[in-house]
Amino acid sequence: MSGGQSGPVVAAGAVVWRDHDGTPLVLLIHREHHKDVSFPKGKVDPGESVPGAAVREIDEETGYRVHLGAPLGRAEYVLPSGRDKVVHYWSARVSSKEFDRAGRFRPNDEVAAVEWVTVEEARTRLTYERDVAILDRFAERVAAGEHRTFALIALRHAKTLPGSEWNGPDATRPLLPVGRSQAKAAAAPVAAFGPKKIVSSTAARCLATVEPLSASTRIGVSDTPDISQDAHERGRADVDGVVRKRIAKGKSTVLCSHGPVLPDIIARIADDTSGAADRAELRRAAMLSVGDFAVLHIAGETLVAVETHRNTVSA
Repeated sequence: MSGGQSGPVVAAGAVVWRDHDGTPLVLLIHREHHKDVSFPKGKVDPGESVPGAAVREIDEETGYRVHLGAPLGRAEYVLPSGRDKVVHYWSARVSSKEFDRAGRFRPNDEVAAVEWVTVEEARTRLTYERDVAILDRFAERVAAGEHRTFALIALRHAKTLPGSEWNGPDATRPLLPVGRSQAKAAAAPVAAFGPKKIVSSTAARCLATVEPLSASTRIGVSDTPDISQDAHERGRADVDGVVRKRIAKGKSTVLCSHGPVLPDIIARIADDTSGAADRAELRRAAMLSVGDFAVLHIAGETLVAVETHRNTVSA
């Protein structure tokens, strides 16, 4: 998902926000060379994932290290050069700890100044109507009490040696070299959503898929047969128990599993939450290809949004 010369320029950013006495404040950036006020964002580098680019650009422009919340849609417009540009937006909360860590903003090549303002103030400060439209989506989430979310991230294991070429038990089949590349490629975009826990099937192919993510985030892996293909086929899996526990905990979690099990995981999440989730997005989330992942954003017990991301390495 990157902008080639023949296609649109692809960029990513967020409505960055923080709590202030119970009121969300949003972060605006002032760009001297564009003489505008907008949200932090930037172009996706070749081979980079769109979520990874959003997190990187926010850090580079503002100094805040964030994790992405629910998607807020995208803005599409034509650049002065005549090329189309597409900017993908999420919400992204700055915790009080991160706000203190980042300290005072220092002007850089991209951003001359930043300011924290209320949603109402932001509407009057933003230069572009397309940014106001993104802000309005965030304001709708605030009004519904759905702007602070956690994520259940369903990850399908990467490309594996076919069963016809493996003499051992199915659960011990290893990743192919391209699968190992997919596992590495999935680490950064999955990490962009700030998982606090990684839960994996006991199968070797799932454990190998989350290994780069575990290494980069320094989060240990909890393996369970309850989302394994073997247990699922034997009717011994407890997908519902795993999903209900993760929703009750309210912490962003990766669930790495298998093609036949993922539709059950997605269905259980949808059944155990309320909200008007996009049915087409739920179907896409249930039909992931190897190395792909879906993010289901939940506020309390309300399913706020669903998004699906393809692996940047072709199988």
